[in-house]
Amino acid sequence: MRYRLDLVLRPSEGALLRALGLVERRGFAPRAIEGAPAPADGHWRLCLTVESDRPCEPLRHLMQKNHDCLQVEITACP
Repeated sequence: MRYRLDLVLRPSEGALLRALGLVERRGFAPRAIEGAPAPADGHWRLCLTVESDRPCEPLRHLMQKNHDCLQVEITACP
């Protein structure tokens, strides 16, 4: 199943690598990544499409614990 992760990350060194590493270590395969800094607040907006047979709720909880991640939204892709 495919999921879309909408993340807001702090603009810190290694934040993107830590987020991607967490996704891969939990058994989700990244399929697409798109992102840019937001001009208003300077945080990074990241849209990540992943694929896995695993449920997405544990991944959402782990991403919320990541100190670089300020916001996480996960939706199932059709």
